[in-house]
Amino acid sequence: MPLFSTEEYRERIRKTEAAMAEAGVDVLVSADPANMNYLTGYDGWSFYVPQVVVVSADADEPVWIGRGMDVAGAKLTTFLSHDNIIGYPDDYVQNPVKHPLHFVADRLKERGWGKKRVGVELDAYYYTARSDRSLREGLPEATFVNADLLVNWIRLVKSDAEIALMKEAGKISEKVMATALERVRPGVRECDAVAAVYKAQMSGTEEFGGDYPSIVPMMPTGEKTATPHLTWTDEPYGNETAVNLELAACRHRYHSPLARTAWIGKNPPEKLTRIADVTVEGLDTTLAAIKPGMRCEEVELVWREIIAKAGLEKESRIGYPIGVNYPPDWGEHTASLRPGDKTVLKPNMCFHMILGMWMDNWGFECSEALRVTENGCETFAEFPRKLFVID
Repeated sequence: MPLFSTEEYRERIRKTEAAMAEAGVDVLVSADPANMNYLTGYDGWSFYVPQVVVVSADADEPVWIGRGMDVAGAKLTTFLSHDNIIGYPDDYVQNPVKHPLHFVADRLKERGWGKKRVGVELDAYYYTARSDRSLREGLPEATFVNADLLVNWIRLVKSDAEIALMKEAGKISEKVMATALERVRPGVRECDAVAAVYKAQMSGTEEFGGDYPSIVPMMPTGEKTATPHLTWTDEPYGNETAVNLELAACRHRYHSPLARTAWIGKNPPEKLTRIADVTVEGLDTTLAAIKPGMRCEEVELVWREIIAKAGLEKESRIGYPIGVNYPPDWGEHTASLRPGDKTVLKPNMCFHMILGMWMDNWGFECSEALRVTENGCETFAEFPRKLFVID
């Protein structure tokens, strides 16, 4: 059964149709699995083959079109009537001659949408170049519009029901981080520590279980802490080394990331303790400054002024929106906490503020998943902000 009420899905669709009208889109073909989930409730590991949700102001509800064997999953997880759940035959899968988007095009023409202004998500991970070409081949009389991120921007402000799931994910993330810090010890293989993290992510708390996050645990050690997106090896942890822990928890596809850094040994280097102190001060100060009405660039400026006093600077953004998502990313790809982003903060916008300071051959990370409230912000997890020393 769908996760949210039918009324909530219909409100999301109403907002989508309004955005479509403003963008000059008659029919939206969404291939982003997070947007498909958001609009209909569909939830399945089927995004490795083409699938779409089609929204049209001419229709009472969206249409889900996917692989035939996934039709039952759509019936179980969406609010859609069964007439609006359509499966394509399996010989469309990985066929060099015909493509599932040819099938989609035929279904659009059957519904009288073959000559409409069709919006497509040109930068969505799972909307491939071949998908786009095939849809255009099948709809030669349609006018195509780039509707990339149209639904993503609507997702930026969460409902109270979505916030409830992210709060649950935040509680799981506390357990996940505590597990990582317990397992990171000299002689323990990195892969075994990661295995414990995975177990914590899936088992969740006694009250509620976890889901698979959209990004794997990122736990680089030593010199690899100088870069953010490395994972793990099967080597044992040694002494006198740092470990970055960028982890997350997920509850019904809603995410709450959390990053910290640990030092294995008795005496962390002075440069590491110094940058940890500055980073945590910047995080504390920036969180305290956030309030509705601020622009994203103003949030980043608070952080930048703090680290500038210590003679430091950071080129990359310090945060991005989070919520419902699927691999390979938990970010929503819309606003960014960085100079020049004039997006205005509103209550129930949710961000991952990650303050990663990556130097030449070492680094430090500290992050929080947060919700903008009516008069400030709150974090989804409660976990000490510091450099953890494991001696």
